[in-house]
Amino acid sequence: MVSGINMLRTFAVLFFIASASILRAADLPEAELTLESVPDPGVNTADEPLAKAFSMESAARFLDTASLHWTKNRQCFACHTNFAYLMVRPEVNADNTAHRQLRAALEEMVEKRWETDGPRWDAEVVMSAATLVMNDVATTGELQPTTQKALARMWKVQRDDGGFDWLKCGWPPMESDDDYGIAIAALALGAAPQSYRKTEEAQAGLKQLQSYLSKNAPPTLHHEAMLMWAESYGLELLTVEQRKHCGEQLLALQKADGGWASATLGDWKRSDDKQQDVETSDGYATGFAILILRKSGLESDDPRIQLGLQWLKANQRVSGRWFTRSLNKDNKHFLTHAGTAFAVLALTACGEK
Repeated sequence: MVSGINMLRTFAVLFFIASASILRAADLPEAELTLESVPDPGVNTADEPLAKAFSMESAARFLDTASLHWTKNRQCFACHTNFAYLMVRPEVNADNTAHRQLRAALEEMVEKRWETDGPRWDAEVVMSAATLVMNDVATTGELQPTTQKALARMWKVQRDDGGFDWLKCGWPPMESDDDYGIAIAALALGAAPQSYRKTEEAQAGLKQLQSYLSKNAPPTLHHEAMLMWAESYGLELLTVEQRKHCGEQLLALQKADGGWASATLGDWKRSDDKQQDVETSDGYATGFAILILRKSGLESDDPRIQLGLQWLKANQRVSGRWFTRSLNKDNKHFLTHAGTAFAVLALTACGEK
């Protein structure tokens, strides 16, 4: 009996510490969030309580915290965290210390580490190029020298068949196949200003992308939707049938509660031998689907979009994040970071601030 009581006390203390960590990160003023002083954002867990009311400020603060903490402790950039962060943060407000520090960290990687040690993977090159392009377009409106350097290097690592060698770590949807690299490169090119897209290197790269896609259909609905996003900038990458299929499938997968489930966007297998959850709506899929549907032309006042927005507003957690279960294994659930980024992108794409 005594040991049981002690165990309950231990669990209570651990729960209190985890909850306090989440609340401290959420309550810390934005001006205090820096690489030097960033707190731990707390674990990503399905048990975190829902927020009493939706807050864009809280979402931005979580993104700042999670991305600063990742950069400080990991000394790297990841698709699901700080790359995603730099793509979305300017949509809320780029004039803050966290954004400036993380943009500087990415530029330093391109300008210094790549010159001395080289990129770790080709995927790092493509993700950096796409992220810098989208960040530039949302801030200055012009491609900065570092961005142009990253783009030039991106085309140099493009394979002869038009594809890219990607990370295949079993962490979908971002690090499980080469085709994600195709979608990201297309997004980088599509989002870039017309003045760049007309350059010789950009046109040659686009021709190679189109050649690859003519022989290799996107392996998942998720990647097909990524290409729809890239096409929203005026590129031609998919067939008429593929565009129609993508839009219809995304709408068909919407849950009765208004959300979407990430596991329904592909046929990914888990490494922990558990079943994928195809029933529970989550932040990543809901934000992603709404964004793609908006980019494909569906109006924000469409009842299906509005139902999805209602789900997002009702399912934000007290820390500001939207939980998304990992598609690989029940561990860190870092897809939650990207899920929060896409939730913000979806909301801002519909005029929600």
